[in-house]
Amino acid sequence: MSHARGEDPFLPEHEDITGLIPRGLRISAALAWRFIVIVAALYAVVWVIGYLSVVVIPLSIALLVSALLAPAVQKLVALKFPRGLATAIVLIAGLAVLGGLLTFVITQFSSGLPQLQQQVNASLDQIKNWLLNGPPHLRQEQIQDFINQAIGFIQNNQASITTTALTTASTVGEILTGFLLTLFITIFFLSGGDGIWTFLVRAVPGRVRNRVDVAGRRGFASLVSYVRATAAVAVVDAVGIGVGLWIMGVPLVIPLATLVFIGAFIPIIGAVLTGGVAVLIALVTNGFIGAVIVLAIVIGVMQLESHILQPLLLGRAVKLHPLAVVLAITAGLVAGGIAGALLAVPLLAVLNAGVRSLLHERNPDPAEVDVLKDQAAQPNDAEPGTPDAEVPTIGEDDEEDEEKNARAATAVNKDEK
Repeated sequence: MSHARGEDPFLPEHEDITGLIPRGLRISAALAWRFIVIVAALYAVVWVIGYLSVVVIPLSIALLVSALLAPAVQKLVALKFPRGLATAIVLIAGLAVLGGLLTFVITQFSSGLPQLQQQVNASLDQIKNWLLNGPPHLRQEQIQDFINQAIGFIQNNQASITTTALTTASTVGEILTGFLLTLFITIFFLSGGDGIWTFLVRAVPGRVRNRVDVAGRRGFASLVSYVRATAAVAVVDAVGIGVGLWIMGVPLVIPLATLVFIGAFIPIIGAVLTGGVAVLIALVTNGFIGAVIVLAIVIGVMQLESHILQPLLLGRAVKLHPLAVVLAITAGLVAGGIAGALLAVPLLAVLNAGVRSLLHERNPDPAEVDVLKDQAAQPNDAEPGTPDAEVPTIGEDDEEDEEKNARAATAVNKDEK
């Protein structure tokens, strides 16, 4: 008997070999290629976002700023101000506050810089005396050689340092361009954001348009709640740590408190970094004991934030597990640097509210969703503040229906008896 080239002599002709592959291997292969497709799609999305970061980052920051300023604009509109005028008033007031704050910080930093330089020089002299007369017992020549090596390193790498300076100048130009673009986008979001969203929703098929519309509105409501609560927490952090630094006599209290306020918008990591800067300056200016006391103050304020302020202000509307927050910040930092870390948690809050609405919303009505209220971040099948407001698990609705049917059948049987 002869066999055609390429045919297996041990298998009957035209037999399907799928049944010979173990079921577990087939399921694993099916899951594997689907997982690869999902990862490739996510990678493509991240790559496109990174490629268009000049537009995406200003757009995202404009959304955050709009979520922060929208309540003020709405209050002016309620007082019979035209929306365009209300937007102009709020933006001008916000820019005035921001400009005044930056001017005050720069002035305070400039006035306190000479004192800080003197204290740094005194600390360096103490370190030098400790190296000479302390346990290391270094010689004056060794210290001078180290200083000369540092100067030589700077001279040898002068070209790269100059290139870095030019890159920094270019970065400043990009930041200025991004700021203007963010301001331009924010104006349109505050003056006609509802119309823009309505236009975008028209691209969704009609049978699911209301569900998508409500999910998007609940996502923005979650963003409003997040930004509002984060700003309040940032103020408390800045005031608490600033008062502690003032009591300890640490210089540059106002700039450090402002740095803490800005850093508080990046959960966990921002507070740690800015608090570390305050502790470092306290170490240089006030010594080891002063730095330990400042560290205790920073830790105390962080504990107040994490255990009281965050649960009280964020509440159930945008409640996120700390592990999810840490993972989101880490992923954002790897994917987009500082901007990614800043935008990761707000994006997670929006997705959390939107997905919950899509999965568990009952009879969605876009007209009933007031995006400026914290309760609007929750689906309408659960009342805020009740145990039912927790995120339902998959299949929970089906289990509830089965229980209702079982109770109804039991009642019917009793009536028949």
